[in-house]
Amino acid sequence: MICWLEQAAGDAACWNLGIGFESWNLDQIDNWNGVSAMLNIPTDLLRTLTTVVDLSSFTKAAKALGITQPAVSAQIKRLQSLLGYDLLDKRAPGVILTPRGEFVVNQARRLLSINDDILRSTSGGRISKTLRVGIPGDYAGSRVPEKLARFRLRWPAINFIVSSASSEQLLRDLAQGDLDVAMAVTETPPPLIEPRHTWMREAVWVASPATRIDPKGPVPLVCYGEDCASQRVAVAALRQAGRTCEFVYTSRSLVSLAAAVQAGFGVMAMPRGRASKKGLVVWEGPPLPKLPELYCGIYVREGGTSAEINDLADYLEDLRNEPMEPGEEQATGTISVMRPSKVG
Repeated sequence: MICWLEQAAGDAACWNLGIGFESWNLDQIDNWNGVSAMLNIPTDLLRTLTTVVDLSSFTKAAKALGITQPAVSAQIKRLQSLLGYDLLDKRAPGVILTPRGEFVVNQARRLLSINDDILRSTSGGRISKTLRVGIPGDYAGSRVPEKLARFRLRWPAINFIVSSASSEQLLRDLAQGDLDVAMAVTETPPPLIEPRHTWMREAVWVASPATRIDPKGPVPLVCYGEDCASQRVAVAALRQAGRTCEFVYTSRSLVSLAAAVQAGFGVMAMPRGRASKKGLVVWEGPPLPKLPELYCGIYVREGGTSAEINDLADYLEDLRNEPMEPGEEQATGTISVMRPSKVG
C-alpha cells in the first residue's frame, strides 16, 4: 500500500481531493490513475479564462495572449469539458461568470500565482514579460527610449514592443487590446477612455530661415498626415482666418519632416516642446493664425491593472516635462526662436 501511494504522488493528492485513506477501497485504488489524469488542469487553460474575464472579451484576450479568437474559445470549451460544467453564463450578454465560474476564477488566480512564484524561484527571479507601447509619430524620436531604459532598471524582466502611429489609431489599438500603454495627442479629450495622466500643450508653427510664404497664396504645409491632431488644428485655424493651404510635403517620418522644414518646403504645426530637433525653429509672432492647445494623455488598456503597466504609465508621464522655453537645451538639440523678419 505504501509503495503504491508513493507512485500515486503521495497522500497530499488524496487529501486535496477531500478524501482520506481510510475511505478508499481497492476498487477506488485501481481507478486512481484515471482520476488523477482527469484532475490535472493545464495552467494555460486557466490563464486564458482569467484573461477573458479581466478583459471582458474573447477578442481582446486573444490579442493579449498572442493567439487567435477561435483558439481562446476552444480553450474555454476544453476547460468546461474537463470540469463538467459551464463557467460562463450563455444567457447573459458579454462575459458573465456562473457561480461555479466565479469560484474557478478565484482558485485559478491562486494557482497561477503559485505557478509564477515557482518559475521565479527556479529562474533567478526573472519571468520575462512583454509590454506593448504606442507612441504618436511626432514623439517617436523623443526621450521614450530613455524612459523605457530607466523603467527596465526597476523591472529588468520586462521587454518592449514599441509601435508608432497616429493618436487616433493608437487609441483604437488600446481599446482593442493590442496595446498596454499609449500616449495620444488630440484636439479634445477622447470620449470613451479616461487617461491615467493628462496635460495641455500649445501647438506652434515651426519653420526655417529658408521658408518663404506668399501672403496672398496658400500656406505651404509640411505634415505627418490628415490623421494628425497638429495638422487638423493648423488647417482649421487657417480656414477660420480665411487662408488656404497646400500640403507640399507629407511623411510618416519625423526625421524626414524635419529635413523638409529645414529645406524650406513650408511650415509645420507641432506641440511646443517637440520643436527640439537641430535646425528647427519655433516661428514666434508669424503672419499666421495662433494655434490652440492640444490635449496630451497617457492611457492604459482596459483591464491593465498590473503593477508594471501602471508603473510604466507613470514613467511616461514625465514626457510632459519637455522644454517649453526657447533656448532650453535637450539631448536631441535646442529650441530656437525665429522672428517674422527672417521669413518672407
